[in-house]
Amino acid sequence: MSSGLYSTKARDFCQTLDLTKVKPYGDTMNDGKVQVSFTLPIADDERAIEAARQLGLKMGLSDVLVAHHEALDKEFTFFVVYGNMTHTVDLTTIKVCTIDSQVLDMHGVDDFIKQNIGRKLVVVGASTGTDAHTVGIDAIMNMKGYAGHYGLERYEMIEAYNLGSQVANEEFVKRATELKADVLLVSQTVTQKDVHVSNLIELVELLEASRLRDKVILVAGGPRINNELAKELGYDAGFGPGKFAEHVASFFIEEFVRRHKK
Repeated sequence: MSSGLYSTKARDFCQTLDLTKVKPYGDTMNDGKVQVSFTLPIADDERAIEAARQLGLKMGLSDVLVAHHEALDKEFTFFVVYGNMTHTVDLTTIKVCTIDSQVLDMHGVDDFIKQNIGRKLVVVGASTGTDAHTVGIDAIMNMKGYAGHYGLERYEMIEAYNLGSQVANEEFVKRATELKADVLLVSQTVTQKDVHVSNLIELVELLEASRLRDKVILVAGGPRINNELAKELGYDAGFGPGKFAEHVASFFIEEFVRRHKK
C-alpha cells in the first residue's frame, strides 16, 4: 500500500514539460500554483472574503484559498488569494516583436561608433508631457547610471543631453532641432488612462509635421513600454523594465549604420 502511494507521488514529481500546454509551476511540474493579490472596494467581512474567492474561480483558478485579507479602510479590502491555474498557453505558437541587436558594453559601443560612424552621436532624452518622473531617463542618460550600468553621459562617443521631466512635446522637438539630435529617447512612467500612449503619439505627429521623423532614431522606454507597442505607435524601438543604457545604445548605433548604408 505504501509503495503504491510512493509511486503516485513519484509520478507527480516526474511530469514532463509540454511546451504546447504551459502553466505555472509551484511545487511540481504542471501543478499551476499561483498567488494573486488585489483590492476590492468593499468592507472587510465574510461576504468580501467570499467575493474574493469567487473572483479567483472566475480567473480560472481551482482550489481557491483566500490566504490573507486586510482592511485598508472602511470601504476597501486587500486580498491575497492562492489557487491552481487551470488555463495553459501554447508556447510554440507565441511570437514576439524583439530587438535583435547585439548588446555591447560601454567600451564596445564607443569602439563601434569610432569604426563605423566616425563622429559622436547626439542623443537627446526627456520625460515628456506631464510626466514628472526622471528615474527612468536618468538611469539611461546620467553619467552614474543605475545598478552598476553607466549612463550615456559617460560614453566617449555619445553627446548626451538629458532635458529632465515634464518637457512639452513641442519643446522637446524644438530642442532636438537646435541640438541636431541623431537619437531621441522618451521616458514614460505615468500610465493612468493610457496617458502615455496619447503623449507618445502626439510626439510622433509633431516630428512628422516638422519633417524630422525620418531624420532621427526615436526610442521609447518605461515600465509599461515594450517593443511591440512602441513600433505600433511609430517608434523605432521600445524598452521596458530591466533594460539599461547599453541595451538602448547597442540598438541605436546599429540602426544608425543600417539607415546610412541604405
